[in-house]
Amino acid sequence: MCGIVGAIAQRPVTEILLEGLRRLEYRGYDSAGVALLDSDQSIQRVRALGRVSVLEKKLQQQPTTGTMGISHTRWATHGEPAERNAHPHISNDRVAVVHNGIIENYEILREQLISKGYQFQSETDTEVIAHLIDENLEFESSLLDAVKATIKQLEGAYALGVISPKEPDTLIAVRKGSPLIIGVGLGENFIGSDVQAMLPVTNRFIYLENNDLVKLSRYQIEIQDGNGNKVERPIKESKACSLDSDLGEFRHFMHKEIHEQPLSVQNTLEGRLGRDYIHQCITGENVLETLQQVKEVQIIACGTSYHAGLIARYWIESMTELACHVEVASEYRYRRQPQRDGVLFVTISQSGETADTLAALEKAKQNNALATLTICNVPESSLIRESDFSLLTIAGAEIGVASTKAFTTQLVCLQLLMGLLLQAKGNPKQVEKIVTNLKKLPTLLEAAIEKEKEIEIVAEHFIEKHHALFLGRGEQYPVAMEGALKLKEISYIHAEAYPAGELKHGPLALVDNEMPIIAIAPNTHLIEKLKSNLEEVRSRGGELYLFADKNTGIEQRDNLHLIKMDEVPEILAPIIYTIPLQLLSYHVAVFKGTDVDKPRNLAKSVTVE
Repeated sequence: MCGIVGAIAQRPVTEILLEGLRRLEYRGYDSAGVALLDSDQSIQRVRALGRVSVLEKKLQQQPTTGTMGISHTRWATHGEPAERNAHPHISNDRVAVVHNGIIENYEILREQLISKGYQFQSETDTEVIAHLIDENLEFESSLLDAVKATIKQLEGAYALGVISPKEPDTLIAVRKGSPLIIGVGLGENFIGSDVQAMLPVTNRFIYLENNDLVKLSRYQIEIQDGNGNKVERPIKESKACSLDSDLGEFRHFMHKEIHEQPLSVQNTLEGRLGRDYIHQCITGENVLETLQQVKEVQIIACGTSYHAGLIARYWIESMTELACHVEVASEYRYRRQPQRDGVLFVTISQSGETADTLAALEKAKQNNALATLTICNVPESSLIRESDFSLLTIAGAEIGVASTKAFTTQLVCLQLLMGLLLQAKGNPKQVEKIVTNLKKLPTLLEAAIEKEKEIEIVAEHFIEKHHALFLGRGEQYPVAMEGALKLKEISYIHAEAYPAGELKHGPLALVDNEMPIIAIAPNTHLIEKLKSNLEEVRSRGGELYLFADKNTGIEQRDNLHLIKMDEVPEILAPIIYTIPLQLLSYHVAVFKGTDVDKPRNLAKSVTVE
């Protein structure tokens, strides 16, 4: 969601801050701003509604420079998108603050501050923080102590960057429930919401723990834990590449990332498959001993990751005979559940910082889960650090808000996990089957992407449509859900997904020649059932768009637009059939002229409730 970049250096930092903000644009935002300490030790602030490019133009018109500063991209929570609500927020020209997260008791604090004479210029919860720090500066001996006194008054989740003319050589950072990373340079240090923001200036990072409070100067980094004790956090070198943020030959990051999926899957599988088994070390030590004790699997995730979990439930229950429950994290964390024995608690997240998923993981620990395992794309993320075991997707940086390669690599990791469960339970033939099929997957994905030209032609039919219905059966139903999500995310067409067998129970009432129906039909044991469902649509004048295995016997007819897919192993079909739905959504969005990589109102990483 919101993005923070801060820097303290011996050189001007304005361009460093701007470049960091550009690299965080994928997260989603509605405004941007910077605050710097100039040569007179005064706070100079520039804010703009809209893109970072608008902020950059304003900075060209009113040049602002300094060797220390903080910057921010805001995604509106409290207060409408407007320049007055953009960060950084300032109090009495003595404090500037940037903030990610939500302050839950801000209304009470706001009224207290107003009664003391503070005037508010915004509707945000963040301005409360700036005024509190300013107030505490009257009673505390340092900026660090003033921030420390302030956070004792705050309830909620937050990451903070704070500067003040009173201490022109100090940048304060705080992390509580919202991700924040320190970038370590030579004679300069940085803060950022993620690694991508700081890659142009450093590849050495400190991943802060929850409740860490940090004082940065040009040459020193002092960290205190939540109890006020000085602590050392390890410096890690990131292998992430700033080139991941380059479009290359592609017009949009989403398009690039769709085409990267064969390589991302290959990278995710590399070194993990033996001739007929899965290397058990891929998740951590002694994993098979733990998996032998598993009686059921509980998967928790949000959005696209939730759809991956739903697909995995079909796989796990059909092949391992273990019960598998899948739930949206925001529901699980607030629902009372009976304690169950032998639960493997699996969390799935692209960023590893999803607030609801982290809260669900904490609840699972309190409920004495047998073990926790996370599937994630960020090796240093909070979910990875908080889980007993982890299984990394090696997807590379995903910039487009609509997830593509993160989703398919999550599905690959879920198959690897299923294989490990089978190994632990002593089913080598089933494991060998999984391994054999996974080795074919990158080539099959390339073949699916080659259908793009046909899909682009079909996408033109959707330009004037306002609604769409997606259908699937069995494990293809969650694939249909993911297809509907992609279409609504980036083209703003209202889309729903249904199990095809549910047509008679309501959705059939919507079918007419203005409602496109998108169905996926691999050649599985449910294909004849699906054919009957599709005839129900055709007989009522529905316009069908069908992605079907070339061996199903289905042929193109009036009001049935057919794209024939290559034959694939049934267990891989959900991964393969995701590709044409991604391409369809992408090309519909391009034809409609929407902002493909940064759809309105959405954020890449949801780090607040």
